[in-house]
Amino acid sequence: MITRFLVIAAVMVVVALACVLVPMLRSARREGRPRAPFVLALLLALATPPVVLAMYLAIGTPQALQAAPADNRATLVDATQQLQASLARKPDDAQGWALLAQAYSALDQPEQALDALDHLLKLQPDDPDAMVAWVEAKAATDPSHHIDDASRATLQRALQINPTHQRALWLLGVSDFQRQQYADAAKQWKVLLPLLPAGSKVAATVQQELTEAETRAGNGQGAMLAAADPTPAAPASSTSANNVALTVMVKLDPKLTARVKPGDTLFVFARAVDGPPMPLAVARLNASALPAKVTLTDAMAMTPALALSKFAKVNVVARISASGNAMPQAGDLESAPVEVATRSRAPVALTIDKVD
Repeated sequence: MITRFLVIAAVMVVVALACVLVPMLRSARREGRPRAPFVLALLLALATPPVVLAMYLAIGTPQALQAAPADNRATLVDATQQLQASLARKPDDAQGWALLAQAYSALDQPEQALDALDHLLKLQPDDPDAMVAWVEAKAATDPSHHIDDASRATLQRALQINPTHQRALWLLGVSDFQRQQYADAAKQWKVLLPLLPAGSKVAATVQQELTEAETRAGNGQGAMLAAADPTPAAPASSTSANNVALTVMVKLDPKLTARVKPGDTLFVFARAVDGPPMPLAVARLNASALPAKVTLTDAMAMTPALALSKFAKVNVVARISASGNAMPQAGDLESAPVEVATRSRAPVALTIDKVD
């Protein structure tokens, strides 16, 4: 029943987008306007519904937009470049900036999406959808996916404009959870839950995280715990978060020593072997600290749904970035991934020995 509902919902999204986009295409043809924005919009109309469905079925978070399907990617990249050129000539095209941001998100390029959303918000400063998309893109550029103070203020403003904005409610709760303000996280998710389709996997995921937040709040875990002990308390799941702590020993292959410059950044992160592509835990250090010992825990998770304790096995990787950017760049130095069980107590040894 739920699957049928989601399929119907996806079809409805496509039909609704078609009702908007087809007249736009006809109007553009009559007026001799560039076709790129509209071709891009049609590609996104076809790619977005299945991506969104997969996203919500997997983890119930608005942060998990994936790359476009391979057969559409080349066309999407070309249309994106054409739209970027068009916007250089017409920088006041709010619709174009919105489409560009969506395209970059679909291409898994959050920094470019963030730039497009900056332009959009200058033109439409009171658009809650653009505000929430900006927060999502900004969190995606952070290696720990942390929602910072500026993003929190943006979410709060979006909710002032639209108090039932589902993604804003979810993300504000995520931000509260990251800060170990569990009662506040539960408050946000209690508002969100009745807005979701009853019986859906999205609702079930939110209910699970709501229960976990309430459990932690009820146990008195919060700001005092954060000050006394950075390790989060055990979640409601069968695997205790306190029992998940991966010790990682990182060293650099001597042959690459000359390639490491002062100010380079060392990232050590874990991703689920069978799960979403976002890191479950990330540590960020100065590369000059090598060789380094790092402990990855649930305290480094973006959300309770994406914590180490939620997954049986992870791949652990170390990377040195000259740009300080969490997104992989040409010239980065990286280790081979090592698969490890999250309950393992044996240190994970990583050697950074290759150049991307």
